[in-house]
Amino acid sequence: MPRTASEPTAGGPSPTGPTSPTSPTSPPSPPSPAGPPAPKGSPGPIRFRRPRRRTSRRPASADTRVWNRLALPGTLWMSVFFISSLLLVAALSFGTTDDLGNPRFGTTLDNIRRLAAPAYRTVMFRSLEYAALTSVLCLLIAYPVAYAIALHAGRLKNALIAAIVVPFFANYLVRMYGWSVVLSDDGPVLRFLRAIGLADSHTKILNTGPGVIAGLVYGFVVFMIIPLYAALERLDTALIEAGRDLYGGPLRTFLFVTVPATRQGAVAGMVLVFLPAMGDFVSAQFLGGPNQLMIGNLIQDKFFEGQDWPLGSALTMLLMAVLLVGMFGYLRRARKDEAEATR
Repeated sequence: MPRTASEPTAGGPSPTGPTSPTSPTSPPSPPSPAGPPAPKGSPGPIRFRRPRRRTSRRPASADTRVWNRLALPGTLWMSVFFISSLLLVAALSFGTTDDLGNPRFGTTLDNIRRLAAPAYRTVMFRSLEYAALTSVLCLLIAYPVAYAIALHAGRLKNALIAAIVVPFFANYLVRMYGWSVVLSDDGPVLRFLRAIGLADSHTKILNTGPGVIAGLVYGFVVFMIIPLYAALERLDTALIEAGRDLYGGPLRTFLFVTVPATRQGAVAGMVLVFLPAMGDFVSAQFLGGPNQLMIGNLIQDKFFEGQDWPLGSALTMLLMAVLLVGMFGYLRRARKDEAEATR
């Protein structure tokens, strides 16, 4: 059967034209990035095209359009005032003060350099330490409470959640003032510890680091209980029963079934506790004394007492940077967990 002009011939000239002879002294050509060349006469490597992801763009329903319009005023209000105030603080962090202490905008980096002073570094690391310890203690305290309410409280769930949340509606300053009375030298905590022999007359809790952490835990533990309760409430109890059927035992079932299934609630609670605890200044003011200052106390002092608004703005931006790193880490982790859950 005679070959047509369009069919390739083994060892023959290319259909597109004659090939030039290769000189024996010419250097070898570099390998192709697509792989070794195909032998002559073969149809060539098979190339697969990555299928394009089709995105369905469905028209928004009437309910979606209505809710988007209703959410627009609140979103604009928060965006404008939050972003404008944040930009104002960021611009002021590069400013100076005049002879009367009035803030002036500028372009100096002196305030940023002042943040590297040992005193500010100590306060910053102390704030990180207290916020991290508060988050861990809140997790250890809140998990059994949320577990008992979500899985064993029965009809009392709503009443117990209300009993936990309602006291936190009281003013935070009043609660911290009352907590300072509880932790004072003649307070019920130290008297009880002295009665059972765990403390003596020289033991102090007020104006110490443990006193500040105790106040932070008391102030923000509810932010850990609520997301943990929500995660445990959505937990499929069939998973726990399956773990016990596989002879896992209560402890192994809790560690390898319940805890991983409620991990998102624990992470959300850690973030919700860490962020406000990092910027808190009331607990350190009432329970810590002058030697237990946190970064929130420094910011308050610079704005209201020291009249050094540029340095206070620089401290605020440093705190915002730390909090944003934590928030972005949480969002990235939540996005990964959501992607794994939808697979």
